[in-house]
Amino acid sequence: MTPRTTRQLFDLTGKTALITGGSRGLGLQMAHALGEAGAKIMLSSRKADDLEQAAAELQSAGIDARWIAADCSKEEDTRRLADETLQRMGAVDILINNAGASWGSPAESHPVEAWDKVMNLNVRGYFILSQQIANGYMIPKKTGRIINIASIAGLVPLRLQCAYVAAKAGVVNLTKAMALELGPDGILVNAIAP
Repeated sequence: MTPRTTRQLFDLTGKTALITGGSRGLGLQMAHALGEAGAKIMLSSRKADDLEQAAAELQSAGIDARWIAADCSKEEDTRRLADETLQRMGAVDILINNAGASWGSPAESHPVEAWDKVMNLNVRGYFILSQQIANGYMIPKKTGRIINIASIAGLVPLRLQCAYVAAKAGVVNLTKAMALELGPDGILVNAIAP
């Protein structure tokens, strides 16, 4: 038996990946890695200008990349992102829930609006998008991968991150629950804490 190369082991040719928070940082790095492995990429974040620049960067590296501007803290944007991605790409084999927000404020004076903003993006948005993509493509096809970014340390001092820390703990448990529920449908759900 001939040993397979790394490229053969991680070949994503014919697969499509949707990456939220994909216009910069970790999201853009993951887009590069998945694209270099052969996946078609759909990027999303709030800012169209940033997305256009990120997609151009990926395309210049020979990666099939497109983008949709959406604010995943808003349910209507999140549902539109799922529907439009499936319509334009025909599939979402890999979903990376990477979009995130933090709010640096001590717990005793943390504004409720800020709490809601962080929770809506970091937990609720992950759930809604995963549900839409699972129902719209992965469950009927009995395959798929959902990766939730559970923590990115160092955004603000730990003592000023009560909403962020709570949200990312929620992502860990959301991931566990989704893994148990979606596993029988052939969908692997994992969390990464970079």
